[in-house]
Amino acid sequence: MAKQDYYETLGVARGADADEMKRAYRKLAMEYHPDRNSGDAAAEHKFKEINEAYDILKDDQKRAAYDQFGHAAFENGGPGAGGGAGNFTSGFADIFDEMFGDFVGGRQSGGASASRGSDLRYNMEISLDEAFKGRETRIKVPTSVVCESCNGNGAEPGSKPTGCLACHGRGKVRSQQGFFTIERTCGTCGGLGQVIESPCKTCTGAGRVHKEKTLSVNIPQGVEDGTRIRLSGEGEAGMRGAPAGDLYIFITTKPHKLFQREGANIFCTVPLAMTTAALGGSVQVPTIDGGRAKVTIPSGTQSAHQFRLRGKGMTGLHGRGRGDMYIEIVVETPVNLTKGQQELLKEFEKGGGKGDKATSPQAEGFFSKVKELWDDLTE
Repeated sequence: MAKQDYYETLGVARGADADEMKRAYRKLAMEYHPDRNSGDAAAEHKFKEINEAYDILKDDQKRAAYDQFGHAAFENGGPGAGGGAGNFTSGFADIFDEMFGDFVGGRQSGGASASRGSDLRYNMEISLDEAFKGRETRIKVPTSVVCESCNGNGAEPGSKPTGCLACHGRGKVRSQQGFFTIERTCGTCGGLGQVIESPCKTCTGAGRVHKEKTLSVNIPQGVEDGTRIRLSGEGEAGMRGAPAGDLYIFITTKPHKLFQREGANIFCTVPLAMTTAALGGSVQVPTIDGGRAKVTIPSGTQSAHQFRLRGKGMTGLHGRGRGDMYIEIVVETPVNLTKGQQELLKEFEKGGGKGDKATSPQAEGFFSKVKELWDDLTE
């Protein structure tokens, strides 16, 4: 029975590129895989054909030979013989590594590396003033550091690790299961490719010890709440000389007693005496840089009115520029009035104008609308 054309087997055109063939192969291999078609001899045969076709066409030299001579290139000592299509699982192994290599460590050669150290998190709380000015501080971080006794290799001084005989230094062992060659982490050396016959007494062979490390941290000007600062290589030391992880510092800003921050802008609520709001005047307000600013209050200023002070807000990140400061007025109603003050306010109320000359136009307008509403309801 004549073999089917390899391109037809994969369902691709003769001019298909490598990516197109890989996608077609992956789809068919998953569809006809024996694990999904248990006991189906036809599916098993199709799976073999798919693997054989892809194994030839993924290789540029084999593909060129096939395009020129067809199946004869690999039969009876033909031009393509020697590479052959006998290892029909190799194509699927390549796809398997591509899809799952990150989970199983990939197909490595020449020995596996020890595990990279873990990343660490450090929560730091700073004041709004510190966020404005920036600061340099020192922190203490409990972590794992390189063992000084063995310089991180895990072996007792005077000895050294030796290659693992079980995996021949690769850190991986392979086993055949059906159509698959399964690669697993070596149980003898834990994937390190080396074994230690005389472990270091200080670190018991780990190559690292627990210790509190003191670090200098620079908090930049203008840093915002929730900012993450990365210190490369300042996380946990890796096993037996592997690279260290990173340290991530998460910044939170403590509430300020006067100011609220929104991005580069600062907001400050200022209570204002009723007389100042009514007659006008000026007030001195503090600024985030430790100074003070004069704000002119026009007569008739109402609560919730905002005054903008340009360039008096937060510094930009790393000191680049400044935002604005917004002063929001809250007019304070007088309390603890003397009898004389109460009489004066009553006289003031009696002398209040009406219409365009009203001393409280918003209140008058509101209650006029309420009266109209009530009149409509009673009719």
